[in-house]
Amino acid sequence: MKVCVFSSSSNAIETAYINEAIHLSRLIGQNHMTLVNGGANVGLMETVLKEVVTSGGDTIGILPEKLNGHNLASQYAKKLIISKDMMERKSMMREIADAFVALPGGFGTLEEVLEVITLKQLDYHNKAIVFVNTNGFYDDLFRQFERSFAENFAKEAYRKLYHIANSSDEAIEYLKSYTPSQPVNKWYKVPQK
Repeated sequence: MKVCVFSSSSNAIETAYINEAIHLSRLIGQNHMTLVNGGANVGLMETVLKEVVTSGGDTIGILPEKLNGHNLASQYAKKLIISKDMMERKSMMREIADAFVALPGGFGTLEEVLEVITLKQLDYHNKAIVFVNTNGFYDDLFRQFERSFAENFAKEAYRKLYHIANSSDEAIEYLKSYTPSQPVNKWYKVPQK
């Protein structure tokens, strides 16, 4: 299984987030999964790459040409793919991966995970998506999701598009037992022609 992990590029985050990223990475390696990520040598991206390799796992990093020019390629990406830009990078990550895990992260992580949720909602894929909610990091985002459900911006059935895990152990177990569900019609009422 190829698992795409979205995560922070910050080197200034709390130890609890680093420790959970290390734990997830070791589980990926020990379960003979292949990591797919952004391929950079900063933040949790580098931590995850290094720990998967140390645990005997395979890694694929996908780095945009512009970032590669800033010497940001990780030495722990066993296979490094250089994309022409961020859009191609995300497209390749989605294509290669069999599942997606979001560790805590900033704007880029949010954009990536919300995009794969949206594409699943629109039936472009039916792959597992998991948030690892370390320290309740995503609680405010989930409250926003709840408002979307309550005010009919999102259907109740969309709760099945993603899974919220409180730990990496729970996330890996979810991926191992994941069964794709039937797509849900996105529209409440389709306009008649």
